[in-house]
Amino acid sequence: MSALVTVAQYRTNWLAVTTVVAAGMVAAMQVGKVLIASPLLQADLSLDLADLGWLTSVFAIIGVVGGMPAGAMVTRIGDRRLLCAGMAILILGILVGAASEWFALLIASRFLEGFGFVLVVVAGPAVLMRIVSSRQRDVVFALWSCFMPAGMALALLTGPLVSSWQAIWWMNGVVALISLLLITATVPPSQTKTYDIEGNFGEDVALTVRSRGPVLLFVIFALYNLMMFTLFSFLPILLVERLNISLGAAGILSALITLANVAGNITAGSLLSRGFSHGRLVIIAALLMGASGAWVFLVQSDETTTVALCVLFSAIGGLIPATLISSVPILSPRPRLAPMTMGLLMQGSNLGQLIGPVAVGSAIEAYGWTSGATFLGVSAIACTLLAPMLEGTLRAKSGQRAAILQNRI
Repeated sequence: MSALVTVAQYRTNWLAVTTVVAAGMVAAMQVGKVLIASPLLQADLSLDLADLGWLTSVFAIIGVVGGMPAGAMVTRIGDRRLLCAGMAILILGILVGAASEWFALLIASRFLEGFGFVLVVVAGPAVLMRIVSSRQRDVVFALWSCFMPAGMALALLTGPLVSSWQAIWWMNGVVALISLLLITATVPPSQTKTYDIEGNFGEDVALTVRSRGPVLLFVIFALYNLMMFTLFSFLPILLVERLNISLGAAGILSALITLANVAGNITAGSLLSRGFSHGRLVIIAALLMGASGAWVFLVQSDETTTVALCVLFSAIGGLIPATLISSVPILSPRPRLAPMTMGLLMQGSNLGQLIGPVAVGSAIEAYGWTSGATFLGVSAIACTLLAPMLEGTLRAKSGQRAAILQNRI
């Protein structure tokens, strides 16, 4: 009988894991939908590349300032409640956007979506840490780290199925509603009394930002997303203009390129479980991202070469998020501050997402496509310089925890 209970619990946990990862993907779809809808938005609302960049970047503004507060809310409200609240706010933003007839209202709706997004992506890992065993966490976090590329790819694949950008928004609203219903049905509530939490927000923030590890995660993730969105923000438009292909074909190619990032995330989880160095993974990924991405911007290559370089850029880049996310439990100043450390990491992610599209869109408008290579080169070099510091901090923290456990024994 106990064996049957264990199997049932295992299946229940993995159903909940699937639901939580799917919720992250739905949140990420709200980033990808703007990328595939860009030509339609340009035609309908007379927007330039800088305006389109703002539609992507304004989504990240809430994330830049809201990651750590969201992490604090996890411990005080409860991870499942916050996940549901985030999805509900996301749905509201999508519906407001779908009904928008002016650029200003569409921008306002993106603020709502951004708020919902940050709640989902901070509460999601907290739920996963609670419902799976420590032995399963490496695999589960590797899956979670795929939510962004998988969700964006799904948006890029489904966007061309409809004829207007408003229909893309309505379709995403339906998907988000289904996700919310699945969360309430499959994710078990926390048994922790969330009202009995030690410490206060100010002290927790100060302790987190004074710690070297969380700050390194923040900076490296910001640089990574700056590189990713330097290319991905305008990938469908770049493919249409450079390769003279249809929007539908550009959407399919963009989705396949984005999905390559999933392979990188899964590969990173496998390599880390076998003892591969965190810092080495970051260095390898950053250098190859910088080289392949710069080539795309600087050299007008043929279709096969351009797509191959974009796939390499995406796949090798996937090594970085899985590596950084897996470091959160180790680098958190205290175990209970893991959600806040994840929030700080997501603030870095959103900072790169905020800066990249606006800066690159403005640079391309002024100087042409080749200007994107500068952003990639500087970010790649910075990552390679910070990676050894990350590795040293991880080793020091791991040594400290091992010593504490030895003393307890």
